[in-house]
Amino acid sequence: MPHHHLPSSPETCHWGFFDAKLKPVMTIASGDEVTVETVSGGPEVVPDKSKFHVPPELTDIHTKCERQLQGHILTGPIAVEGAEPGDVLEVDILDVQLRQDWGWNLIRPLSGTLPDDFHETRILNIPLDRDRMVGRMPWGLDLPLAPFFGVMGVAPPPGWGRITSLIPRAMGGNLDNKELGAGGKLYLPVFVPGALFSCGDGHGVQGDGEVCINAIETGLIGRFRLTVRDDMRLEWPYAETPTHVITMAFDPDLDDCVVIALRDMIKLICRRTNLSREQAYTLCSLAADLRVTQVVNGNKGIHVMLDKKYLAKQ
Repeated sequence: MPHHHLPSSPETCHWGFFDAKLKPVMTIASGDEVTVETVSGGPEVVPDKSKFHVPPELTDIHTKCERQLQGHILTGPIAVEGAEPGDVLEVDILDVQLRQDWGWNLIRPLSGTLPDDFHETRILNIPLDRDRMVGRMPWGLDLPLAPFFGVMGVAPPPGWGRITSLIPRAMGGNLDNKELGAGGKLYLPVFVPGALFSCGDGHGVQGDGEVCINAIETGLIGRFRLTVRDDMRLEWPYAETPTHVITMAFDPDLDDCVVIALRDMIKLICRRTNLSREQAYTLCSLAADLRVTQVVNGNKGIHVMLDKKYLAKQ
């Protein structure tokens, strides 16, 4: 299949939002692969350029790309030929690589999981060792890295207008799901012709919850295969790893997230096995893991994980 390359630049990035009216910066055929470069953060997080490698286009993006809404710098959108509303975009995450030798992390008053507990803004610049794949924390810890894209999404329904990239919704976006590294698959419902896929919010590593607002935020290079699936229908993003199936839901209330994601997992089990709903519900109680994806993005997230070995026909 043809392979495409999409660099990050003021012409290929949009800052802070998703919008169905955004024009694609690239159009590819279904099944093509594309390598996408991303950058991360505003001017306030950029470290001393004499000590770290800063992607050369980052300053131009800060200068020329208007920050439309509070949110992430995203590369895209990429239109995929043949995608129509009602279809599903299959995103194969073939590879994820660090793009720079630093990341950043933020604590901000009135934000995060403990908004009233911390009263001063603190920005950390964290050195990243690409050979050893560790981040050196200020207190001396070498933290193993596991890079992934926090934001992967398609254009929202046109009626939603321009929406912030901060809040995950049915079109994906700020999923912050650390399971979606290299080797993962993400399935997104399509709402506009071409799907219009964008990504960004690179993470060097993140714990489930992302409690202080951020992971180690950094620039990444991702290699994706984008395929239109007209044989699937989805209401919410769905994912797979080499070993697990994953249902996801987003809502301000974690309890509601649990209900949505669990119901979707029961439906998935019933579709792929000969189990009844009651048997699938029991299997979830015994073998599925409900995990808190993140609690800091307005809409909180729950993902339910089930080992694929349990989907063999009984």
